[in-house]
Amino acid sequence: MHIGPGILDGVRVLDLTRVVAGPSGTRVLADLGADVVKIEPPEGDILRGGAPRKGGIAVLFAGQNAGKRFCSVDLGRPEGVALVLDLAERCDVVCENFRPGVADRLGVGYEHVRARRPDVVYASVSGYGQDGRDAQRRAYAPVVHAEVGLLHYKAREVGHDPAPEPVSHADIAAGMAAAQGILAALFRRERTGQGAHIDASMCEAMIAMNEWTTVEVNGGPDYVNSPFRPGRAPVVQLGDGTWVALPGSPAAVLEAVANLWGRPDILADERFATLQARSARLDECTELIAEYAATFDDFETFESTLSNGARLPVGRLATMADTVSTGWAVDRHAYVEVPSGDEADDATVVVHRSPLRITGADCGPRRGVKHLGADNREVMAELLGLDDAEIDRLEAAGILVSARIPAS
Repeated sequence: MHIGPGILDGVRVLDLTRVVAGPSGTRVLADLGADVVKIEPPEGDILRGGAPRKGGIAVLFAGQNAGKRFCSVDLGRPEGVALVLDLAERCDVVCENFRPGVADRLGVGYEHVRARRPDVVYASVSGYGQDGRDAQRRAYAPVVHAEVGLLHYKAREVGHDPAPEPVSHADIAAGMAAAQGILAALFRRERTGQGAHIDASMCEAMIAMNEWTTVEVNGGPDYVNSPFRPGRAPVVQLGDGTWVALPGSPAAVLEAVANLWGRPDILADERFATLQARSARLDECTELIAEYAATFDDFETFESTLSNGARLPVGRLATMADTVSTGWAVDRHAYVEVPSGDEADDATVVVHRSPLRITGADCGPRRGVKHLGADNREVMAELLGLDDAEIDRLEAAGILVSARIPAS
């Protein structure tokens, strides 16, 4: 694989994070060109235990960690803590997602690192923030989705009992918030020389990424007079069986559909004459939209008709796997194939590239993914100047660990 220089070339990140929330944020930094050194415990990041695998590496782990270097250090041992602090002193950024207070108890908290590197940009990712009454509560994305109102809102909108979200939105939102804070802090440091401690929480990231939060906390939505109703946006079938999605409220979409359909009788009917009247009959509006959609035998004709005739976008339902071969993904090189495992494994894994394109810099993973501790020797020699004999001693003592995580 070949990729050019990144906009963060020369920035080094010590990544103490695991699972999804932290690693998704540090992967952004790796995609932008930073040298991200991931430190895992002797048992490895729990995502390594996932399946399926490519080259012995869990594909789920690869998606969050492609482009990093992989070390494993036992932070339960004083000598392991000393190694990590030595590494942190040589890094611009340190990121962790332990529960608040754990990094301090381990000896690698913000103040410990700042004592060694005063201008460090140190990011802490947690469920509820570093302070406040809930700071010590354990948090995973499904729990946060419930507590920030996402599950309630979704259940109310679709008219079903609450159900879990199959995607870890809260983790990714917190990771992106942490990356945003790190980049802002690095920019300020370039101007002032001042470091920073960034506190990014899953809950606050989720309320920020939900456009309906502000509406809900200010009295709730006025669906009768609003053309916006994404929870009820029409999903209908064309004549050939293709499922398609349209944006907005069926009450707003039906007006455009009636005009394209040549059906002035629909809008002349008092039940559908006004936005307010249609908003009271969303199911009936969707039924009429579905009836219109069924008159089309292919997606291309349906899309061009709505796009050109009513400025309405249309999406064809696809699987996530389908996106690899869709036109926009192919043209944008949205996916890349990177090495997975050791060279002897001769395996690759397909991961997302980066949603960013920046002039004068390439974005995307510059490395693949490796086994636990695979880069111990390279990193310890390069950053700390340790020789083979010292690294051998640290491995024999269990301070440094390298291993393949067996399939569960």
